Order: sequence, then C-alpha cells, then structure tokens
Amino acid sequence: MKQEFHANRMRTRAWHAVDAVIAAGALSYDRSRLSRLIPIAPCGAKGGGAAATRAIIRLLARAMRGERARGRAGHWTYDLNRHMGLLQALRAERERLACEESGIGCHRLNAKKAAPKDGL
Repeated sequence: MKQEFHANRMRTRAWHAVDAVIAAGALSYDRSRLSRLIPIAPCGAKGGGAAATRAIIRLLARAMRGERARGRAGHWTYDLNRHMGLLQALRAERERLACEESGIGCHRLNAKKAAPKDGL
C-alpha cells in the first residue's frame, strides 16, 4: 500500500515536471524555427492570420500523431526531444490561434525579447 502511494506520488510529480517543461518551451516558442519540426518553408512560417495558424496546427498535429505512434511502437527513430518540441509548438500555436480568433492582441506573441539594460 505504501509503495503504491509513493509510485503514484512519483508519477504525479513526473507529469507536473514534464508539463512545466512544455509550458516553458511554449512561452519561449519562436515560429521562425518551425521548419526544424515540420516540413514548412521558413517564409511560410512568417505568414500571419488565423488561416495560416490553422494550417500550421494541422501539420503539427499530424507530426505529433506520427511521433506518438513511433514512441508507442518502440521504434528506433522515436525522438523524445522532437516529441516535446512538437508539444511546445502545438501549445504555442493553439494559444496564438485563440488570440487571433478572439480579436484580443496577445502581448506575449508581439513582444520582443528585450535585453537587460545593465548588461547582465
């Protein structure tokens, strides 16, 4: 009973840790690097609008299905880092689509990463 409790507790902590990594990656997501994950031209990733975002989400979802299938099958080409990158990109693109469809500007998506002024 005690071992089962600790196993469940450990599993829960692991899921929270993975979710935190995915969320952090989605926050630092850069659409210009999308061509590393899915077959899209770098200039195609620059396009804006909800239609382009929906198309990117479809490509990411398809790539996720393939990566998930390789992982479940134990295939040697499965890549955990690619899987996590796809999850991060998919989460960020879904957030972008929600902002575009709601008409409310997402400050995070439009904000430039400012360098610290004190040189640190």
